[in-house]
Amino acid sequence: MPQPVRVREATPEDWPRIWPFWHEIVAAGDTYAWDPDADEHTARTLWMAPGARVFVVEETGGADAAGRIVASAYVRPNYGGPARTVANTSFMVAPSCSGRGIGRLLAEHVLQEARREGYTAMVFNAVVETNPALRLWQSLGFTILGTVPQAYAHPRHGRVGLHILHRFL
Repeated sequence: MPQPVRVREATPEDWPRIWPFWHEIVAAGDTYAWDPDADEHTARTLWMAPGARVFVVEETGGADAAGRIVASAYVRPNYGGPARTVANTSFMVAPSCSGRGIGRLLAEHVLQEARREGYTAMVFNAVVETNPALRLWQSLGFTILGTVPQAYAHPRHGRVGLHILHRFL
């Protein structure tokens, strides 16, 4: 990674630095099953939901980059009651920072934190089958439990499937 970074827990004050890449990624319409026209309030409610732990990757070096948030992820229970030890997660890396290893760094941190919190497994509920990050998740031990065929209207590929991924912690 060219710029030094650190992973830390997000604060409410971080949202204005998450929102620009959240909006860019979701508006592109090719990786998330969220409304590409979501406004900032809706986005914040989805990402910073009560009960979620939100993490950010922040650049720490260079006068022009120090403090810039380049990625974020959340972890929260996917189910309630007796199944509450299965975590749900979602990740975003600013497109301008793709390919720097930031996604892997954040994923390893989130997996460790989820395990430490007592989660026993983690799931992704809807990974677009054309998402390049799928290779990262599989390299980290996630398996595809199933695919909802043609569930996603991809702007370039047409109707594609949504994978459900799982990994024991």
